[in-house]
Amino acid sequence: MEHPLPPDLAGALKRDGAGLVAAIVQQHDTGEVLMLGWMDDEALNRTLTSGRVTFWSRSRGEYWRKGDTSGHRQYVRSVAIDCDGDALLVRVDQVGAACHTGERTCFYTDLDARVGDPNDAGRDAGPDDEPALDGPHGEATS
Repeated sequence: MEHPLPPDLAGALKRDGAGLVAAIVQQHDTGEVLMLGWMDDEALNRTLTSGRVTFWSRSRGEYWRKGDTSGHRQYVRSVAIDCDGDALLVRVDQVGAACHTGERTCFYTDLDARVGDPNDAGRDAGPDDEPALDGPHGEATS
């Protein structure tokens, strides 16, 4: 069987154990991050050649083209591979909601997080702060 991707692209991709790569979907004109999906080589090929985004559904074990059942389509504007080859950025023109819940984006639940201050970039965590994460693998050392 012929490989669906050009050899240079196929060689650059770093897939997980299931042969998948993460695909971050972003609204092309606003930069809004819409969702994360998974692609294998065939889904990426379909996305690159059809003008519509195709994913591999890990739960259903089949290809799905965004919007075929919901009408909330994603039209491809560009696709980029990251520096490590383990993620894709798919810039789209999103029609309707990107999330299966009906929300515009899948990232609508904010978590409580300490807001960083670039003016404190050199300051170590104090006794009332969270431990510094400066071990060789990002683990707490204090």
